[in-house]
Amino acid sequence: MKKYIYISLFSIFAIVLTSCGFYSFTGGTVGDAKTVQIDFFPNQAQLVEPTLSQQFTIALQDLFTRQTNLNLVPNNGDLHFSGEITGFRITPMSASANQTSAQNRLTITVNVRYVNKLDEKKDFERSFSFYSDYAANAQLTGGVQETAFAEILERVTQDIFNASVGEW
Repeated sequence: MKKYIYISLFSIFAIVLTSCGFYSFTGGTVGDAKTVQIDFFPNQAQLVEPTLSQQFTIALQDLFTRQTNLNLVPNNGDLHFSGEITGFRITPMSASANQTSAQNRLTITVNVRYVNKLDEKKDFERSFSFYSDYAANAQLTGGVQETAFAEILERVTQDIFNASVGEW
């Protein structure tokens, strides 16, 4: 019987917290913002991967639409993200016994400009970067590329989310 009372109280408490708007289980606080504008992020790195710009832009848009109640708009958003991909670099990481590379590292860097029209103190321009390691004997194509991009984009977009609306 006590178990059902505790479950009921917890459920009511969770509903009250999420409906009041002062706490979010995703960790994001958007204040009074209702809309978000996320511009296309062109790839301006020296080494250009053709699909990266579109994949990054969509990943960032998806993150904000999934983890907030903001509406995605093409212009005049309360929160506005713009920027460019500035780095796409592959570097050898560890050496094998034969003095050759055993592992390569793909690093992607994105410059982000964030404008909060409702609270200008939160505006910033910053670079975000993350990497993924893969075997040196593998080519950065197909499944290897998809896995690396998924890992990097998930981390970079989450870092951008945390820097802009996250309470971390």
